[in-house]
Amino acid sequence: MIKSCATIALVPNIKSGPWIYWDHLEQSMAHASSLGFDAVELFTASADALEVEDTQLLLQKFQLQIAAVGTGAGKVIHGWTLTDPEGAIRKKAIEFIEKMISFGAVFQAPAIIGSMQGNVMSGVNREQALGWLAEGLHHLGKHAASLGVQLIYEPLNRYETNLINTLEDGVLFLMTNQIKQVGLLADLFHMNIEEVDMAVSIRACADFIMHVHFADSNRRPVGNGHTRFVEVAKALKEINYQGFVSAEAFPWPTPKEAAAQTILSFKKYFKI
Repeated sequence: MIKSCATIALVPNIKSGPWIYWDHLEQSMAHASSLGFDAVELFTASADALEVEDTQLLLQKFQLQIAAVGTGAGKVIHGWTLTDPEGAIRKKAIEFIEKMISFGAVFQAPAIIGSMQGNVMSGVNREQALGWLAEGLHHLGKHAASLGVQLIYEPLNRYETNLINTLEDGVLFLMTNQIKQVGLLADLFHMNIEEVDMAVSIRACADFIMHVHFADSNRRPVGNGHTRFVEVAKALKEINYQGFVSAEAFPWPTPKEAAAQTILSFKKYFKI
């Protein structure tokens, strides 16, 4: 069964980003639960930013799951990435992500590597950068597997990374480097920019898709742009996708309205 999810960001540095809820975990969970969301996706400043026991109590109170945890704060706050030319920085990036994986594992939730993949930086050739990325994903994938959770790698659009931009390139990268413990995130906003046909790409990469980010062409909540979601939803159903469809979208025009629009769109495309 495809399940609904809303994003909650608890990092002041990224408050202008594409997250449905921007602060106050309990209030955000309460509102998401009242609308019928199945889960929340969390973006925290660090692995110890939230008390595990308190978070578990909130999840029980509002009958929610944690669908995934983001790792982007490692880059936003500290500037760490897996492809930094400095080995010491790459080590810090790996250590940060390891801790986020361990935090997520407490809730049986995977961690997502998006912005912390970095870029091919000046003075570094592409093969070297991709080699560092592969090394990092190998190591982190094994750590996730040892804790019984998945690790999810997210191809981003060309304006956010010059590494991997499409699902098929992501599959090729994982297979070429024999990275078996890592799956892919199909972010519909990024895919709208990079994929020739989103539904075709979803079908072609079916075995690798572990998570979906649900946003329209302009990154507003679904229903406020021009992405053709009928075809996308059909493809996800055809591949028997059983994960979360998580709203990583701007809280437009307000968080509560964005959440309400998202759950309406989710029901429209996935509950028929």
